[in-house]
Amino acid sequence: MGTDIGGAIEVCPAAGCWEAEIDLLCFQLGRDYDAWNALFDVRGTECLERPLFAGRGLPDDVSEPVRENGVGDYQHSHTYATWAEVAAVDWDAPLADRPAWHWAGQWLPGEDGELALHDAVPATTELGEAAADTFGGDLLLAPSEWPPGGEVRLEGVVYRPVVLTARMLAPPDEERWARVWKTMRDLAAEYGDENVRLVVWFG
Repeated sequence: MGTDIGGAIEVCPAAGCWEAEIDLLCFQLGRDYDAWNALFDVRGTECLERPLFAGRGLPDDVSEPVRENGVGDYQHSHTYATWAEVAAVDWDAPLADRPAWHWAGQWLPGEDGELALHDAVPATTELGEAAADTFGGDLLLAPSEWPPGGEVRLEGVVYRPVVLTARMLAPPDEERWARVWKTMRDLAAEYGDENVRLVVWFG
């Protein structure tokens, strides 16, 4: 059974009370489990140690319309983040202290011919088979089980174990979330960085 995201962007004008500004449904975010894992620690298959904005609950001073929409029998994992917090994120900082269990980094030649990290992708059965061929044995090896410094070449791509970052799982310039961040940034120009926040929940 799938999980959906709900929420809103709130603003706090000079009067001091938070107001619902934009329903998150307007952004048509869809089910983006990898991003939710990195941002909110929801529906993740990885054991991330430092998701960005996890488990905060609803703000005590949340606007009444947002409270009414967000509190029910099926809503869970409520959390929030101000624009000041989002703007301060280091999207390339590691979210864990060890390589991901079933993700691998794709390394490709850059303009200078040197290998550079291109992307992080879920490991496939084909990659597991290639790892078994490379390192010996008949077991499908997850990247985190490869020998230290180990790499696997498959169809012209070099794969190495990878420590996941927020940019890998929730690229801030990817179309869907980029629209959320731009909206918050634009509102912050009017209300201030601490007076704009994203409130989310799942169900």
